Amino acid sequence: MARTYKILHRPWRLKWPMYWGMVPELMFLIAVLVLFGLQQPDVWRTRFWRIGHDLKLNSSPNIILYAYANHRPLPDIPFVWSQTLTNFNVAISIVSLFILLGKMIATIMKIYYPIIGLFVNLCLTGLYAASVYGQAGPDYADPRYPSPVAWYIRMSCDVAKPYGGGAFRNCMMSKAAFAVTVLFMALYFFYLCLAVWAMLPNKELDMVDSDEEDNGSTGAGKEREWEMQPTTPRGVPFTPRTQAFHTLDRKLPLRANYA
Repeated sequence: MARTYKILHRPWRLKWPMYWGMVPELMFLIAVLVLFGLQQPDVWRTRFWRIGHDLKLNSSPNIILYAYANHRPLPDIPFVWSQTLTNFNVAISIVSLFILLGKMIATIMKIYYPIIGLFVNLCLTGLYAASVYGQAGPDYADPRYPSPVAWYIRMSCDVAKPYGGGAFRNCMMSKAAFAVTVLFMALYFFYLCLAVWAMLPNKELDMVDSDEEDNGSTGAGKEREWEMQPTTPRGVPFTPRTQAFHTLDRKLPLRANYA
């Protein structure tokens, strides 16, 4: 028995959590596709920004107009209120869809190894962590109204009811999108832990039987031995099929009489 560490063709220690985990992963994926798609391109982002300023909870979207009017450089828009965050959320939801399809195909074909899962889940965990930070991100653009967390995350949506126009409903959808994003990040982090666990050295997984290592050389030796079989006097290669035909010829009475 030889001990070698396999990096690529390394088996998973636990497979059933990945199989059953695809069910909630698909549910979360459908949720983020719908919720992030409804926010594109700017359904309620700027409106929430303005509501928060009216409640003195964050900066005002008018800082851009002030910069243009006073011929000043454009200020840094907080990530939570930027178009970049909206596009980023839609992009990672679409990427997650293709990764899930690819993972299902790779699992069926038995080529989804821990090293692949380690890379994929590490990237997805980082992407969804950035999305969580963006959705609940800080807003310090206005020193008068610093906001460590977006108001629609840390406060009840009841404060948006007086504004009408579906503000309360949109606030609840934003909370739901944030919750699903956190669950998605936790699920991918769980997958990441499974991949890291599978990549750790293990005595049982790293033990390779010496007989298995010699299979290639043994098989080649058998082929050479088969090729070196003696030939019959007629020059025909001696094989088990040849021997069977010779035996059959001896057992046929008519052929024996006319021979």
